[in-house]
Amino acid sequence: MANSEAVAAAFADGPAYVPYLVVGDPDYESSKAYVEALDRGGADVIELGLPFSEPIAEGSTIQEALVRSLDAGTTPARFFEFAEDLDVDAALVCMTYYNLIYQYGEGEGPRPFVERAAAAGIQGLVVPDLPAEEADPLREACDDLGLDLVFIVAPTTRDDRLDRLMERVSGYVYVQARLGTTGARDDVSDQTTESLDRLREYDVPKAVGFGISAGEHAERIVAGGADGIIVGSALVDIVAEGVAEDRSTAAVADRLEALSRELKEGAERGHRSRTEPVESA
Repeated sequence: MANSEAVAAAFADGPAYVPYLVVGDPDYESSKAYVEALDRGGADVIELGLPFSEPIAEGSTIQEALVRSLDAGTTPARFFEFAEDLDVDAALVCMTYYNLIYQYGEGEGPRPFVERAAAAGIQGLVVPDLPAEEADPLREACDDLGLDLVFIVAPTTRDDRLDRLMERVSGYVYVQARLGTTGARDDVSDQTTESLDRLREYDVPKAVGFGISAGEHAERIVAGGADGIIVGSALVDIVAEGVAEDRSTAAVADRLEALSRELKEGAERGHRSRTEPVESA
């Protein structure tokens, strides 16, 4: 269930670390340095946020980042230029809302956006506001152009709705660790284990997001059966603090790289705890 070889490879050899940042936050050049710092820190897939004025799935941290990006002049055209400018090894996935995809280019429909994304090196899309029942045009365009289409599974997604979503997902499924909007937390939700248990029968990598902010979170989530971790707000917080405290781009990039290493190492510890044989006393 994968179209992109790069995304498939990210999950093929141990747990995938999937960080998220908003492109253009707080400006083009700083944002580029920050995304490249995530790559140095061990990112396997990087979710690039394309700002939209009504981000319904986001908490205040990411909403404020989206506003900073829009204020800095980020547009879909600029977003694609940004993706082409990056020097990273990680696979790139665009996270945005369907209105931007549908309205892009001449005429209506998702294909022009997907064509431009493919040309820019984007290997997948995450579209939080797109119901599975309405996803077939985008699914078809992604299939034709070799992009994955990632869906978010909430703790409340069940039965027929879950089946419809999982029939259309590719690359990985974004497992929402808790109800509500995005945001860093100090704990890991019990809903995560329940969600992973419900998804075990589906043959697609499961990456858990919403609330992960430390290496110990990553370790517990991967030990509990996740194939990867998705981290956004904890990283966006570092960017926001850099803006508020007028820190240098290099200093913020160093913090992003350090937290990325911590998260990646935590995920790897969790994977080892699942795969290494237990020594008998």
